[in-house]
Amino acid sequence: MKILSKFPDFYSDIRFWILLFFIIRLVGITNPPLEVAHHWRQTTVTMVARNFLEVDNNIFYPRIDIAGDKTGITGMEFPLLNYLIYLVSVVFGYAHWYGRLINLIVSSVGIFFFYKLIIKYFNPKIAFYAAWIVLFSIWFIYSRKIMPDTFSMSLIFIGMYFGSNYLDNPSDRFRWKNLVLYMIFITLGILTKLTAGYLPAVFLLFFFSPKIPLSRKVVFSAASIVCIIIPAAWYFIWTPRLVETYGFWHFFMGKDLIQGFLEIGQNLPQTLNRFYESAIKYVGFAFFLYGLFITFWKKEKLLADLFLISFPLFLVTVFKAGYTFPHHSYYIIPFVPVMALLAGYGISQIKSRKIVFIILMAIALEGILNQYDDFYIPEKQRVILNLETDLDQVSSRNDLILINSGYLPTPMYFAHRKGWVLPNQDIQNQAYLQELIDSGLQYIVIVKRTFATPIPLELPVVFEDENYCIYRIVNRTE
Repeated sequence: MKILSKFPDFYSDIRFWILLFFIIRLVGITNPPLEVAHHWRQTTVTMVARNFLEVDNNIFYPRIDIAGDKTGITGMEFPLLNYLIYLVSVVFGYAHWYGRLINLIVSSVGIFFFYKLIIKYFNPKIAFYAAWIVLFSIWFIYSRKIMPDTFSMSLIFIGMYFGSNYLDNPSDRFRWKNLVLYMIFITLGILTKLTAGYLPAVFLLFFFSPKIPLSRKVVFSAASIVCIIIPAAWYFIWTPRLVETYGFWHFFMGKDLIQGFLEIGQNLPQTLNRFYESAIKYVGFAFFLYGLFITFWKKEKLLADLFLISFPLFLVTVFKAGYTFPHHSYYIIPFVPVMALLAGYGISQIKSRKIVFIILMAIALEGILNQYDDFYIPEKQRVILNLETDLDQVSSRNDLILINSGYLPTPMYFAHRKGWVLPNQDIQNQAYLQELIDSGLQYIVIVKRTFATPIPLELPVVFEDENYCIYRIVNRTE
């Protein structure tokens, strides 16, 4: 039991674990975005990145490929991750997996800054345990998906760290640098994912500290307002303007709070599942509850205040999402760090190193075993990998196509075309189909499995295999 006798002294450097599992998560990093979970969300990111490279690199005009005959420009999250993929592609040529690597790098750095932030106000054990739990939480897999969720939260952690430096150190000669870095990273974090913006509200706790001069609080407040105004302008002015101007709605901006509250009530078991199963798994959640209980039992004021500020604000996100929250696991990601902190505090109450070691190993194993399937792409998901090549045999890149993938954009991304994605029943509506033909539709791809089921069409077949059938639209003059 020599290894246990040295724990946690030998393994107390969180950087070792972050680096180790960064390397482990490089397995399959070049996989196409075809995991069963949220391939559709990833391909909307990659579509925008590829269009920055191939169509227009203006970051203020992101465009996707499923807007039919429209430009594809639409309102969405600020496309920072997409643009980083584009910038790397300018140098190395386009590849979708750059997004995986960028997110993994930024999210790994983010966990380290989360650790650095906690260790400033709590003991090293709590900081280590909390960072460990985040590492093996839902972040374990989502930090290597081409999605902005852990990416944005990582920017928030970095910003909060520099913001705390500004407030904590009145005599620090780098205080203005800390303030500028706070503003940059918090602004980018909120821009990249609006739901990440609730967490910096915990800085309200600093305003009750007599150690911080009033002048510094005023300056910090002004800086924070700027951090809010810029994302607010993007989401509530620019995004609606893009939708109105270019005629295509894509981005989900939430629902009325009352409607969302009612939908959460109707889906309460699934909603609760996001907290105990999706977020930090069962062992972690048990210690979250234990840590929360001990926090109020022992009257740990700072922890209690952090929870009492963050949880109600996160509930606003939950209710704004409504039905969407229990049906999309990634919505819980912004609250995971709060849960991990309380769980880490709960674990820190255990005096036996051996028991702590067993708990941490259980958390790691549970997290890995429940998420390992995202490291590979199931064969059934690969059915569209050759779609672009097969389309190239019969059509040009400029031809508008229709795919029967419901509202999933994934096949369109792999087709490397633009056009429409619709369910079978809409395609079989002759009047509606004629409208699309009049708008320039030239080919229809009927996917036979995984993403859709086959339907017959009375049109010329130009390609067919076991995965999909490609039909050509007949011109009236033919």
